[in-house]
Amino acid sequence: MNRLAAETSPYLLQHADNPVDWYPWGDEALERARTEDRPILLSVGYSACHWCHVMAHESFESPATAALMNEHFVNVKVDREERPDVDALYMDATVAMTGQGGWPMTVFLTPAGEPFYAGTYFPPEPRHGMPSFPQLLLAVAQAWKERRDDIQRQARTLVDAIGSASRVQPSREPLTSAVLADAERGIARTFEPAYGGFGRAPKFPPASTLEFLLRRGGTEAIAMVAATLDGMAAGGMYDVVGGGFHRYSVDDRWLVPHFEKMLYDNALLASTYLHAWAVTGNGRYRQVVEETVDYMLRELRLADGGLASAQDADTNGVEGLTFTWTEEDGVAAELLHPFEHGRSIIRGTLDPELRARLLEERSRRPQPALDDKVLASWNGLALAALAEAARRLEREDWLAAAREVGAFLLGPLSREDGRLSRAWRAGRVGGEGFLDDYANAAHGLLELHVATGEARWLHEARRLALLAVELHRDDEHGGFFLAAKGGHELVARTKSLDDNPIPSGNSMLAHVLLRLGRIWGDDDLERHAVGVLRLVEPALRRAPGAFGWALCALDLWLAPPREIAIAGPVGSPVARAALEPFAPNAVVAVGPAEGVPLLAGKDLVDGRAAVYVCERFVCRAPVTDAGDVSVAQA
Repeated sequence: MNRLAAETSPYLLQHADNPVDWYPWGDEALERARTEDRPILLSVGYSACHWCHVMAHESFESPATAALMNEHFVNVKVDREERPDVDALYMDATVAMTGQGGWPMTVFLTPAGEPFYAGTYFPPEPRHGMPSFPQLLLAVAQAWKERRDDIQRQARTLVDAIGSASRVQPSREPLTSAVLADAERGIARTFEPAYGGFGRAPKFPPASTLEFLLRRGGTEAIAMVAATLDGMAAGGMYDVVGGGFHRYSVDDRWLVPHFEKMLYDNALLASTYLHAWAVTGNGRYRQVVEETVDYMLRELRLADGGLASAQDADTNGVEGLTFTWTEEDGVAAELLHPFEHGRSIIRGTLDPELRARLLEERSRRPQPALDDKVLASWNGLALAALAEAARRLEREDWLAAAREVGAFLLGPLSREDGRLSRAWRAGRVGGEGFLDDYANAAHGLLELHVATGEARWLHEARRLALLAVELHRDDEHGGFFLAAKGGHELVARTKSLDDNPIPSGNSMLAHVLLRLGRIWGDDDLERHAVGVLRLVEPALRRAPGAFGWALCALDLWLAPPREIAIAGPVGSPVARAALEPFAPNAVVAVGPAEGVPLLAGKDLVDGRAAVYVCERFVCRAPVTDAGDVSVAQA
């Protein structure tokens, strides 16, 4: 057993028996590298990563390869999901040096932590023009001995370049509705009409982009949304047997997936399909929401109330083994599409009886490993999906689950000083929270407030958002750093801005601050949000498809302010009528509640629940009859 045996991350624990002398990222490894003047071999991956498992089996379990690693390097293994700051910094370096990135990520660092050589997967023997991993180890070790000064000089130059990306000046261009219109046209140019989605294979689920298009709401935008949602839900990347989405499709048709299932994909897509159902009334979208939420609660829900991070792609070392079928399983040939090893993927419509039988049969098979760490960031996204879906589909069981997730975020994942932890597993917390932890948790708590009408969640959302501003803001250039000040110290401090595969902490926090700013009438919160939008403005013009959630935040900021104050139960007919439409640019607060400016003076009317529709705190007469709500909101 190596030092990883004491870690909480399932990914790190998978490497605890390697003959490699692994360290987790931290002062002990860096100090040894400095003391012994050795370069660091940094390997970054995650539990559900197929090629991470392949390289581990081929190289890290090999005594001969491990001996080379131990002789020449201080070896550090990182779970990218627990340390997104380490992953972001060295992924920037990998892309800068090689033109591409991915996992497993293999980076060689000076003892000071500066990167000087990088790549992703390396085979155990030379293959397709790639050197073998042992050849690479010997070449890097020799270069470190013979060309030390050149390596260190180049590494410092690279670090300076990476750090400069976080010192970009905010745009002075006006933030107008023209930016949104141009972004929609830019996204449309990349739309793939045959099967939906944007660009060619591999295809990743574009949840944030679809959310932006739903907000745009025009005929062309909704058509792109519908084609993409229909394509994804046809089967393959979408699990028509058990519900939920695999990570991505390797082809244009959304058919052949990489089989890992991630909590964040399913949370984001459940929200997107829910919103599409609210906009279009398409019953298939509601069905996908129901099946996806059922999947999350069936397979990812832990006894303590949080949600696990992911299921592996592999079962017993074979990708997709649990999720693929043959005609011998009683599946009609027209539903089967060839995959590998004589097995097939199911695509098509299953009648309820067949679906139930296949799901029961599948439950008796060997199952993929579960990454059972609970991440604050991803649980925040799941909380938002659970709470809103429970409200819109009137599922009290889902609402109970949402309350449990909210309590978990504010309980086991919260520290004594009120800050968030990044991760929790088996009773142990792992590391300080990052920007996306605060932003996504606040987002989820806002939705839980709207779903329950309970003031606690609203106040906690504001507290976490203000804490995020305090800990992460960049007073000089605007926006927010990924890691808190005074926390994890790396050779460069980074900002995460793009919204793939999940909304960046900057985009989500901007969106949350705008909502809270309008509920509290707080111009400072809006100013911090606009600081993010000015940072990303050039990117919104250049690559709008990569900044879908930032576009949602900009759409909210540009929209005429509309506040909905509800006095009384959210289950009352008048409240339900007010909350039924898909109105993403309206902010909602439910009372009575102390200390919420939007709710001040908003009381029941003659003992009846009432809805107040306001614009910058100037409110129309309260409405108590559900039939009058649409008139009040017009």
